Amino acid sequence: MFFYAHSGLRYLVLLAGLLTLAYAVFGAATRRPYDRTMFRLARTFTAITHIQVVVGVALLLSRPFSGALIGHIVTMVFAAVVVTVVPSVMRRREPAARTYLPHVVATLVALALMVMGIMAIGRSPFAMTAR
Repeated sequence: MFFYAHSGLRYLVLLAGLLTLAYAVFGAATRRPYDRTMFRLARTFTAITHIQVVVGVALLLSRPFSGALIGHIVTMVFAAVVVTVVPSVMRRREPAARTYLPHVVATLVALALMVMGIMAIGRSPFAMTAR
């Protein structure tokens, strides 16, 4: 059960990341003032990523450990940290000092780490294969 939940939830994580990235790029390109939608998208991406980490830990505890998972675990933990930092920093900044560019950079880095983490266990980020 945890395997299929973890495997299927990745699509939601990637979708949330792509939506966050698209909105941040749009906001930066049009030089719009920072708004609540950006903050909500970033927090949603963070929350879904953290849910994915919790399901991953449950999966890890329910199956035998394989050394091939180390690369996956390390990249995903780094991705979860990256996803968490920018919304936290933006929340503490004065409204006039908030910008979209940190969201663009952090979301790109997090998505790249997630794709590398998925590929570290021999899967494609967009293919549904059960092992």
